[in-house]
Amino acid sequence: MCGVAGTYQQSDGKVVVNTMIDRIGHRGPDACGVLEIVDPTTDVCLAHRRLSIIDLSQAADQPLVKDGLTLSYNGELYNYRVIRDELEGLGVRFVTHSDTEVVLEAWRAWGPAALEKFRGMFAFAVHDAATGDLTLARDPLGIKPLYVMRRGPGIVFASELKAIVSAVGPELAVDPAGMVASTLFYWLPPQQEAVRGVRKLPAGSWRTYHRDGTSTGAVYWDPVEVARRAAAGPRADLHQVIASSVAHHLVADVPVASFLSGGLDSSMVTAVAARQDPSVETYTIAFRSQDQKLEAMPDDAHYARKMAAHLGVPLHEIEIAPDVVDLLPRIVDVLDEPIGDPAAINTLLMCDAARASGVKVLLSGMGADELFGGYRKHLANLLSGRYRHVPGPIRRGVIAPLVDRMPVVAGGRGLRTVRWAQRFLTFAELGEEEAFRRSYTLHGRDDLVELLDPDLAGTVDAVLDSHRAVYVDDAGLTDHVNRMCLADSRLFLQGLNLAYTDRASMAASTEVRVPFVDPVVFEAAFSLPGRDKIHGRVQKAALKQAARDWVPDEIIDRPKASFGAPLRAWVTNDLGPLIDDVLVGGDLVSTGYLRRQPLDRLIADQRSGRRDNSKQIWQLLSLELWYRNVRGAGVTAA
Repeated sequence: MCGVAGTYQQSDGKVVVNTMIDRIGHRGPDACGVLEIVDPTTDVCLAHRRLSIIDLSQAADQPLVKDGLTLSYNGELYNYRVIRDELEGLGVRFVTHSDTEVVLEAWRAWGPAALEKFRGMFAFAVHDAATGDLTLARDPLGIKPLYVMRRGPGIVFASELKAIVSAVGPELAVDPAGMVASTLFYWLPPQQEAVRGVRKLPAGSWRTYHRDGTSTGAVYWDPVEVARRAAAGPRADLHQVIASSVAHHLVADVPVASFLSGGLDSSMVTAVAARQDPSVETYTIAFRSQDQKLEAMPDDAHYARKMAAHLGVPLHEIEIAPDVVDLLPRIVDVLDEPIGDPAAINTLLMCDAARASGVKVLLSGMGADELFGGYRKHLANLLSGRYRHVPGPIRRGVIAPLVDRMPVVAGGRGLRTVRWAQRFLTFAELGEEEAFRRSYTLHGRDDLVELLDPDLAGTVDAVLDSHRAVYVDDAGLTDHVNRMCLADSRLFLQGLNLAYTDRASMAASTEVRVPFVDPVVFEAAFSLPGRDKIHGRVQKAALKQAARDWVPDEIIDRPKASFGAPLRAWVTNDLGPLIDDVLVGGDLVSTGYLRRQPLDRLIADQRSGRRDNSKQIWQLLSLELWYRNVRGAGVTAA
């Protein structure tokens, strides 16, 4: 796994590229290469930071130049040996044992059609000396990032936004829509920009830039079409598909370890991996008892120990007891975009510990909840339909006022049921798309408009319309559960979970692989009707059935636990002074982006225990620090 950066048709390309590649040195400490391509009609500069996983020799360093093609590639191609065999059958001769050379030769042989053959995670740039064209491409599900900025007649691109900001910050401006989207979602949907003019290359697409300043491109893998086709086809053998995907994701020339939270998804991945490699090592997170109490958190480490003992594999426990005041600025810088999810801290600290032990590659169970209906919001949205059958006077005159008056904390202990009930009532009366959005966003439309600068009301509506457009695109699916799962795979998975996993793992110079986030697994997931994903009140029912051969019933049937952090304890205790000094006294308030009175009310309700606003406060504090970072790099205000 690596980092890439480059420029096309930029007279100052080498200066820009050197700045960018230095800024993302954490992505590849094993080697660094910067290459200016000599061409009288085209200014091209490509750079690469290498974390060596496959073919550890220097021959596989990048940018890789061979017979007129130059490649800078970030990723892993799990089926590269199969594709290499096919290419050798066509007469191709290889000089390395790397998947990088396979990508280059596949592109030479088949052009963009090669992308449909690739099974892996990737983002790359390839330059063709014969045409002068530069092509960028990204994997089907958006695991690996690639940011692109149009600049004059050409482009600037890099694996992380902060690389571009560090090089050309004074040319950029904060995007108000991105700020609003972050405040609403606590992450950025793929179609939104944090900095105006710097876009993410869409997942499952490629784009070629030409000498004359034009570009062409296409989507080669469309999740909506794949899901619709799968829903109309035969039911997949989930057991076989998942076993095969995990096996593919073990391809490496270094040891592969695994995250083990003690939940279903990571236990499945680890169990299959351990069958292939009984010496696989595992990592889990544990929390301080006082934080668990206030958070009302289950003891995940207990189940992780049981699963590790069942498999007979080593388990490394990492207790989360960080100085969150010092860690928060680091995680904001690591996350690159304005993402306010403290779960990223778990990934960062586990990857730090793994790397300190010499581990470069870890497996994760991420993606199963999105594809198989595993989040509480999925079940809650189904239950909201039943709730609306309760007579209106009882819903609005009895239940709602009663739940509203209940505190979320009593006697120093968090009341999880009350938190859930208050959350449920924010969307239980709404229509399908609006209810789904409100079930996982931080604010309702009116509350958000009240919190922000009044001039941003139209921007709020535009962000809401953008979510609605994605959800409506999924209307070709016939059941509610699969519509939610498809929207999650296109928004929540890409915008939040894959984004923070990439940034947090790469900040520790490690690679995290996600066997559930795989085109074959994706298609298998949508071959199942929603009733097989949520059966009654049992979530991920089909996945649980597929896991019975690998995972003990005690793990499979345990209550759902989030991959979270003791956020309420941090916001209530550790972060109090920072909230007052940095957030309330910060730039977002002084510039008018945030209105002081509703912000004060949000904080007061949290501190009194009347409401659980910890996610909202963490997100706003993260946004404040992110805003200061980009402004400090010269980016102009929104």
